[in-house]
Amino acid sequence: MTPAARVQAAAEILDRIGAGAPAEQALTNWARGARYAGSKDRAAVRDHVFDVLRRWRSTAVAGGAATGRGRMLGLLRQTGGDVAALFSGEGHAPAPQSDEEAAAGAPATGPDALDLPDWLIPLFESSLGPEAPAVAEAMRHRAPAFLRVNLLRGDVPRAIASLAEDGIAARVHPLAATALEVTEGARGIARSRAYETGLVELQDAASQAVVAALPLVHGMRVLDFCAGGGGKALAMAALLRGPVEAHDADPRRMSDLPARARRAGAVVEPVSAPRGQYDLVLCDVPCSGSGAWRRSPEGKWALDAARLDVLRATQAAILDEVSTLVRPGGTLAYATCSVLTPENDAQIDAFLGRHGSWSDGARHRFLPGDGGDGFFLARLTR
Repeated sequence: MTPAARVQAAAEILDRIGAGAPAEQALTNWARGARYAGSKDRAAVRDHVFDVLRRWRSTAVAGGAATGRGRMLGLLRQTGGDVAALFSGEGHAPAPQSDEEAAAGAPATGPDALDLPDWLIPLFESSLGPEAPAVAEAMRHRAPAFLRVNLLRGDVPRAIASLAEDGIAARVHPLAATALEVTEGARGIARSRAYETGLVELQDAASQAVVAALPLVHGMRVLDFCAGGGGKALAMAALLRGPVEAHDADPRRMSDLPARARRAGAVVEPVSAPRGQYDLVLCDVPCSGSGAWRRSPEGKWALDAARLDVLRATQAAILDEVSTLVRPGGTLAYATCSVLTPENDAQIDAFLGRHGSWSDGARHRFLPGDGGDGFFLARLTR
């Protein structure tokens, strides 16, 4: 596919998303019908689509129309793309701009420039204060690719050297001792020897920092209560050099965890019903995902106030449930990939109000300005 044909494909996919199709579904359906598209074509089209999703409001303003074509015009205008060359009408390229299209559009201002839903802006600003504009701006751009060095398989210098042999450049990131930021060759990670042998795992730097902030000591009994795919469980197992139990309300989310643990040389034991009490329970609860909207921008537009209320009720219920699984003197660690106060500090304050035997420990907030995703961590003891 030519660069112009990729733009046209992205515009068509964006129209499907605008009509209500989930982004991944729209991309998958396009790829199934585009057998001519190679892996680089699919990756480029995907990048276009996600770049627009991060800037859903501002690209429509810049392009002069809330359509896939208009938003692709807006994206190119924002990023300095060659509109005339890409909208040429040649081959499978989009048709040339009309005089009306060329005259339409303007730089986004005010709420449009923040690329946030109107209802969310006051909450975003109250949660982040003076940092709100910078965080909103960060969410309009792609997130870096990060790796976690698996200390069960090697160390940081060995990981960097192994990645370099496969054309992947990585550097140490200050958020966590095991964190590497990939600066070149990110698309080749899954084919690299370092990845295939379990020396590195894909994991955001702030997610690694959350694990690094936990009071992990060899011999502890540890439970990852909302394990999902198991990234934090694997990271804890590597630091503990011992077993970690993993639980999720939907066990299907953990289906790949046994294979990942074998590759990593880690001992992670999926459990359907945690029993007894633990020295440490981590609950990385379901949340808005607002700290990770650079990676999952569709969530920014899908979230509404009612959905946020449901999430907060779920978070509170999980906190109450897991509090019974922590032994006296143990630690309950509550984490979200959210930057919103109702899911973070307010949730912990409410829990402490309901449970007088618990005391507040350290709280940590990570924002995109720190380099990784937005995360929140609270450590509670009793």
